[in-house]
Amino acid sequence: MAAGGGAEGVFLAYHEPDIINILTLISFFLFLALSEWLTDKIFRAGLIGQIIVGLIYGVPLADILEINWQETFLALGYVGLLLIIFEGGLTIRLDLLRQNFLLSIVAALLGVLTPIALSFALLYAGFGHAPLEAFIVGTALCSTSLGTTFVVINSASTDTDYSQTRIGTVLISAAVLDDVCGLVLVSVIHQLRGIAEDGDMKLGWIIGRPILASGLLAILTPLIAKFVAGPLFRRFLEKPLANFKHVSNILLMTVVLCAFLAIAAFAGASMLFGAFLAGAFLSSLPSKEKGPAGLRDHDLERTETTPFVGTFEHYLSGPQKFILQPLFFASIGFAIPFVELWTGEVIWKGVVFTILMVFSKLVVGLVVPAWDVISAATSARSAPPANEKMSARKAAAAGWAPATLLGTAMVARGEIGLLIIQIGLNETPFLTRKAFVIGVWAIVLNTIIGPVSVGVLLKKAGSQIASDKTWGIKSKPQETDVESVILSDQTGPDPTSPGGGREESRGGT
Repeated sequence: MAAGGGAEGVFLAYHEPDIINILTLISFFLFLALSEWLTDKIFRAGLIGQIIVGLIYGVPLADILEINWQETFLALGYVGLLLIIFEGGLTIRLDLLRQNFLLSIVAALLGVLTPIALSFALLYAGFGHAPLEAFIVGTALCSTSLGTTFVVINSASTDTDYSQTRIGTVLISAAVLDDVCGLVLVSVIHQLRGIAEDGDMKLGWIIGRPILASGLLAILTPLIAKFVAGPLFRRFLEKPLANFKHVSNILLMTVVLCAFLAIAAFAGASMLFGAFLAGAFLSSLPSKEKGPAGLRDHDLERTETTPFVGTFEHYLSGPQKFILQPLFFASIGFAIPFVELWTGEVIWKGVVFTILMVFSKLVVGLVVPAWDVISAATSARSAPPANEKMSARKAAAAGWAPATLLGTAMVARGEIGLLIIQIGLNETPFLTRKAFVIGVWAIVLNTIIGPVSVGVLLKKAGSQIASDKTWGIKSKPQETDVESVILSDQTGPDPTSPGGGREESRGGT
């Protein structure tokens, strides 16, 4: 499209788009929607169809879309990915996140170290590739696709929100930590050429900068939210902004999200991590208290702010679900070197490596029975009646479904894996084309196997996971406590309940 100009300045000349281009775009979005519906019916993972459409319309196969359109859709798809993760931060249970942070760290470390170790075992010791090749490919496979994780969990059931379960919280936080570790390692990969050419480069700062930036963001964000931003928001902004409802919320959400993205990017952390922290930061700002009983409806509407999640649903859920999210998964298809995958040696090596990489994430699920065994053993020692506690064996057996969900949901590598391995190929001299294609085989197949497995599992045992006493959906004790205390202060103990209203409030938590 040509630019026009004259004495008054330069502008973009407007003209009617070509009918071929218009029909191409319409067909692209139509097939994205149809493929999502079809593969969701077959595999319970609609993203697979969108990746396939990206393969066909993009450079790897038919190259139907113009290259500048593909680049635009890749950027829009990344915005969709940021919104997916931002929504995850808005909806995650912060109380469960705090309670299970140690467990999430253990799961994340297992999910990072196992793929790298097995990559060295197969590529270096088995297939004879160089150690740096094994490290680069293992780093690409140690990540977990945050976007895929959120999409699969959110679309698994219309009746159950698995992000509100304990195992869902552990899964999301472990996936976030995996990608933080992947960012640290990709910073090393990004600088490998410079390290090879210039021995004086400060390797410690290259490795330490993303660690320091991510750690400071993770520590300072909740502290600022709890002691500074939260109290100021509730005191000065909450009631005035409540009058504007969604309008004030969307402006605040945009400012906070952009601020976190900029801080994370310039500090050396991941923008994906920044998007997640932005959502979690916003979710901690509003008051959690419910209004006392007997408050009139119009008074209650004046005192309660519109939740940020409701604003997200109001303004962003439609564009995200039907435009940005499909473009994100299609952009993954744009980046797959499909033709190069189909040579004899690469196929069998890629399949073997895929199986190994599936196993490397499935083992993360072992933290669930291990945690159950430790908890059961601790409870058995501290509790008086042994017959009221499950044995360690029963505790481990009861947690098979949550453990399988944790392992299978972390299998998908997706966008992060493709990004890392392409940096290794294009920006370092160490990764050969053969090792690159073997790694891509594993990334692509894992991104398919993971969502399909999660869909089948949740179809068979979704209700069992949601209702599990240890790993299922947990009530929100803070809101219940505040309301119960207000009621008991106003009306006194309920004579019909054993122990009175305050005792019932304690029991309900």
